[in-house]
Amino acid sequence: MRVVLAEDLFLLRDGLVRMLQAFGFEVAAAVETGPELTRALAELEPDVAVVDVRLPPTHTDEGLQCALAARRARPGLPVLVLSQHVEQLYARELLADGTGGIGYLLKDRVFDAEQFIDAVRRVAAGGTAMDPQVIQQLLSRRAAGDRPLAGLTPRELEVLELMAQGRSNAGIAAQLVVTERAIAKHTSNIFAKLGLEVSDDDNRRVLAVLAHLDRDR
Repeated sequence: MRVVLAEDLFLLRDGLVRMLQAFGFEVAAAVETGPELTRALAELEPDVAVVDVRLPPTHTDEGLQCALAARRARPGLPVLVLSQHVEQLYARELLADGTGGIGYLLKDRVFDAEQFIDAVRRVAAGGTAMDPQVIQQLLSRRAAGDRPLAGLTPRELEVLELMAQGRSNAGIAAQLVVTERAIAKHTSNIFAKLGLEVSDDDNRRVLAVLAHLDRDR
C-alpha cells in the first residue's frame, strides 16, 4: 500500500515514515510543504494520503487545500488528516462529497502505533477514522434548538455522535452497554428524522449524516 505523507516537522515526519514502513506500507513520498504535496499526489497517485493541515509556506491550511484539490482531480482519493487543529470548514468540505475514505485525527490524541496504523488502513480501504473531539466540534455548530437536530432525543444524539465516528451498530451497542437491536431502532429513528435513506454501510452512513448536518451552514 503506497502512502504520500505531508508533515513539516522533521522528527515527526521521520518517525511516521519509520512507523509506516515497519507495518508494511510503502512511503512513496514524505514531503514538508504544500507545493511538494500537490506534486506528489498528482504524480504518484498513492493509495492513501496522510496530511497535516498547516504546511509551509504560510502554515495556514495548505495541507487540507492540497487534499481537497487532489480529490477534485481524483475523486475518492483516501485522505487521513493528522493535525493539532480542527479546521471545521475544510473538514466539512472533505466529508461532504461522500466518496472515498476520510479520516481526521488529532496528533495529541493518537496514543499508540496500532491506533494510527488502523486508521490509515481503514481510510485506505474506503472507511472513516474520525476522532471523537473532531466529531463533537463538527456537531457543535448545531445547537439544541437548531434544525435538523432539534427533533433528536438525548440518546439519539449520543448514538449519532458514535455513528459519526465510524462505529457499527454492534460497536455502538458495546460502547453504550445496550442491545444491538436497541441501537438499530435508534439509528432508524435518526435517519427518519434527518430525512436520510437507511444504510448498513458504515462509511456511507457516516458521510451521509455529516454531509446532511453540513447543509444550510
